[in-house]
Amino acid sequence: MQNQQKSRNPEWTIIKLLKWTTSYFNSHDIDSPRSTAEILLAHVLKLKRIDLYLRYDQPLCLNELSKFKVLIKRRIEREPVAYILGVKEFWSMDFAVTKDVLIPRPETECLVEAALNLLPEDKSSDVKPAIKSILELGTGSGAVILSIASMRPKHTYFASDRSVEAVRLAGQNSKRHGLDTAVSFFCADWFTPINCKNKRFDMILSNPPYVPTRVIGRLMPEIYKYEPVSALDGDRDGLFCLRHIINTAHLYLNRNGSLLLEIGHDQKNDIRSIIEQCGNYENVVFTKDYSGYDRVVRMEKKK
Repeated sequence: MQNQQKSRNPEWTIIKLLKWTTSYFNSHDIDSPRSTAEILLAHVLKLKRIDLYLRYDQPLCLNELSKFKVLIKRRIEREPVAYILGVKEFWSMDFAVTKDVLIPRPETECLVEAALNLLPEDKSSDVKPAIKSILELGTGSGAVILSIASMRPKHTYFASDRSVEAVRLAGQNSKRHGLDTAVSFFCADWFTPINCKNKRFDMILSNPPYVPTRVIGRLMPEIYKYEPVSALDGDRDGLFCLRHIINTAHLYLNRNGSLLLEIGHDQKNDIRSIIEQCGNYENVVFTKDYSGYDRVVRMEKKK
């Protein structure tokens, strides 16, 4: 106990370190400087954020200060907090994230909500609900399909990604939440390995790349410096992947099957035109995200 006391640095208590780090982050234009400082320090000390204030006068040992300094440097270099911690909360679940996958965004929860609205919860013990087959394209960390599967466990789920590393990580996240038998993950470039004569789905959903190539370099450094460009770049107009999925998905949908897509905030009119030109869908509905932007489009295969 005496040796532990000697290793403490009385000049740097939790509260002093939080104040200094907040000021330092603020001077470097780091978003949400106070909460970022709290999150990183709580991670180093293996505490909850509220515990930082219950132990505000606790000094840090040299090893803790050294670890915290490394995290501060990484954040100053604009590395996202999610990559620093290796985890991101989505749909009240923690998902492991690496630089092989996009960091799940709050607006993507709208895609989960749209899917759940089409998969009503089974509240009847008398009538057995129809088991539906759901496919997610470009699953990344698996956050979307695993969130849906956690809420509607009776259905059959499949998810693909062209990145082997992403598929591996999604599998790890499925085990993390006890859903490793709920979702079948596989490596694929959109629909390439699926034979539409043998396998069709009741729902297909995706959050594909939809950022125009020319825009990527103008995004926040946290995005263009660290997140995988292949998961962002939607080609010249940002619509390449969306167009491909819309023009192809109806071949893989069952009768009355639904296609759900996350889209860019200003892409509604272009997406509507692509759907009309395709001519294989009806009952098209756009849903706004929490910021009021059209974020999810839902359509049904024509009968």
